[in-house]
Amino acid sequence: MIAFFTDPHAKAQQMSNSSSIRHFLLLALADTRQLQLLHFCLLLGISLAALLGNGLIISAVACGHHLHTPMFFFLLNLALSDLGSICTTVPKAMHNSLWDTRNISYTGCAAQLFMLVFFISAELSLLTIMCYDRYVSICKPLHYGTLLGSRACAHMAAAAWASAFLNALMHTANTFSLPLCHGNALGQFFCEIPQILKLSCSHSNFLRELGLIAVSACLGFGCFVFIVFSYVQIFRAVLRIPSEQGRHKAFSTCLPHLAVLSLFLSTVLYSVVPPALNPLIYSLRNQELKDALRKMMTRLP
Repeated sequence: MIAFFTDPHAKAQQMSNSSSIRHFLLLALADTRQLQLLHFCLLLGISLAALLGNGLIISAVACGHHLHTPMFFFLLNLALSDLGSICTTVPKAMHNSLWDTRNISYTGCAAQLFMLVFFISAELSLLTIMCYDRYVSICKPLHYGTLLGSRACAHMAAAAWASAFLNALMHTANTFSLPLCHGNALGQFFCEIPQILKLSCSHSNFLRELGLIAVSACLGFGCFVFIVFSYVQIFRAVLRIPSEQGRHKAFSTCLPHLAVLSLFLSTVLYSVVPPALNPLIYSLRNQELKDALRKMMTRLP
């Protein structure tokens, strides 16, 4: 009969274990010093490539008046989210590899989780909006100026960032309200929700966070369905274009977005790889952006 009652001492011990956690142990990228330094160099190269590429895109769009269009406005926002994403996880991983440590403070982990969910959520929203931009441009070109005016673009971008902020705040607050009693070691080199949930000892709070994840997953799936539906309409419209040159030009405007979207959905290192490769994808496939970057580089002393 005793087994059916909650032991107050055990419950207090669980809460004590949770409140006593002052730091987490992140997953070590390597065990040997040589591999740690190699990982540091690789992460440094990736982060510098991401900073340079996204910084150039932001500068080119901001300074090039002929790039002040909805497509490039959303591309600028995407570059900002990419910069935020890689700056959230990589610096700490580089620090740990360089100094042979695994520690991240409790508050640092909470901040990292919040920023990561914020920027990843914003990126998915922005990619969905960019798909809508391509849909209107190809399927409803006569209404492009009306549907995607400057005010409408600003409202959509603001909605993307605001919804990402609320999503991140909700998940972070709930995740770090969980009592933790299964140690402090995380199976990832940055703080993410599933790894912290593994440390939880509260069944009700665990289910509540799973419910929030399910809601976010449904919203993400809704974005995916919208993107698929939009591209079906885009491909049908492109195939109706009589000239082969016209079809190629229309389809080429969608290729960078499709490549970036595929990379975002398929990669495991979602906070590292897309921010470094997205600028390369867009700059290689967009002649206007390449011309703007070339002009900007020639002006440099």
